[in-house]
Formats: sequence, structure tokens, C-alpha cells
Amino acid sequence: MLKAAGLPEIRFHDLRHSHVTMLLKSNVHPKIVSARLGHSKIQVTLGTYSHLTDSIEGIAVDYLDDILE
Repeated sequence: MLKAAGLPEIRFHDLRHSHVTMLLKSNVHPKIVSARLGHSKIQVTLGTYSHLTDSIEGIAVDYLDDILE
């Protein structure tokens, strides 16, 4: 079905990671993302996806910059 739709071959589980990436990069609170994933503790989500939370740190800096202008 993926080939027929012209989409790259990805595993179904990869969609989960894409989902998390999009939510975190859109500034959805990590607690909400954690709940959507079914993680009992936010630390599991933040530990697993820490590379994303580190990479979006600049967003917080940009927000603070806008606030202080």
C-alpha cells in the first residue's frame, strides 16, 4: 500500500515516533505527549525523546526573547 501511495517504506512503529516528534516540535506539553503514548511517567517520555527536547530548547529561547522585547 505504501508503494502504491508513493510513500516511503516505514514500519508502523515509526509512525509513533513521527507523532511524538511533531507534537513536541509544536510545543505540546510533554505531559500530554506522555499520556498519549501511554507512558505512566513523564520521565519515560522525556528520557526516550530527550534528543528532541534538547533540539527544541531554542524554541524556549525564542519565546523568552519575544516576551522580553
